[in-house]
Amino acid sequence: MPRTAIMADSNCGIMPAEESDYGIHILPMPIIIDGKTYFEGIDITMEEFYQKQTSGSVITTSQPSPGDVTDMWDSLLRTYDEIIFIPMSSGLSNTCQTALLLADDEPYKGRVYVVDNHRISVTQALAVLDAKSLADEGKTACEIKDILEKEAMDATIYIAVDTLEYLKKGGRITAAAAALGTILKLKPVLTIQGDKLDSYAKARGMKSAFRVMLEALKSDISSRLSHLREQGLLKIGIANTMMDPEKLEEFKDELRKNFPDMELVYFPLTMSIGTHVGPGGLGIGAVRSR
Repeated sequence: MPRTAIMADSNCGIMPAEESDYGIHILPMPIIIDGKTYFEGIDITMEEFYQKQTSGSVITTSQPSPGDVTDMWDSLLRTYDEIIFIPMSSGLSNTCQTALLLADDEPYKGRVYVVDNHRISVTQALAVLDAKSLADEGKTACEIKDILEKEAMDATIYIAVDTLEYLKKGGRITAAAAALGTILKLKPVLTIQGDKLDSYAKARGMKSAFRVMLEALKSDISSRLSHLREQGLLKIGIANTMMDPEKLEEFKDELRKNFPDMELVYFPLTMSIGTHVGPGGLGIGAVRSR
C-alpha cells in the first residue's frame, strides 16, 4: 500500500483534471451562482464562470462541506496509509479549521494531517508540490506537516484588482468608494503576508499597479527573503484572473527580466478568488520551494 497521499483544495490553482500530472489529489471548491452550486474544475469552466460573472450573475463562495472532505479522505485511505491535506490559509477561509476538527476525531486521528501553512494560489501550489517531494523522499505525514508549517511565512503575495465592482459586491469596500475609485481609475493593490488579505496601496491603472507590486516584491526579496534567494530556495510566482494573453505575457517577461536567477511559476487564480477579484486581476509573489 502506498504510504502518503497529498491532498489540497483547488484554491491552489491546480484543478482536479490535473491530479495525475502532479501525483496529488484535489478537492474542488464550491461556487454558488444564482443559487446553484458548481464545483471548480468539475462542472464549470473558467470561461463559463467569467461569462456568468460579467453578465451580472450573483456569485458567492463557500467552504467544502464536511461530508465532501471526509468522503475524499475515506476514498484515499482505502489506498494510502495516511494523508497530508493542505487547504487554503486559515486566515482566508474556515476550510482549514473545519478539517483540523475532523482530523482530530476517529477514524482520521493519526492518519490525516492537516497543514495550515498560510498559503493560497501559487504559494499554496508550491507547498503542495513540496509535500509531494518530501513524501517521495520517505518523510511521514507528521514530518511533512511540521516542515511546511515551520516554513509557512517564507512567502509574499501582492494582488492588483482591475475593477472595484466585485470588491463592492462582496462588501469589502463601500459603493461610494467603488464609484470614486472607478472615476479616478484607481487600482487597489492588496497583499497577503500570512493569514490576512490587507490593503497595500492604490495606483492609477494596471501598469502602475504592477510597478508598485514589483517594487514591493523586490523589497521583500532583498530583506526578509534574501537568505532563501542566496540558497537557491526562492521562486517567483504569477497568477491572474481572466486577462488578455498578451498582457499576461508582458507581465511574465517583466518578472523574468527583474529576477533572472529565479524560476517563474504560473498558476491561474481560481474561481473562488475570481469571485472577489473579478476579471483582469493579477497576483505576483515569491515563495520558498525546493
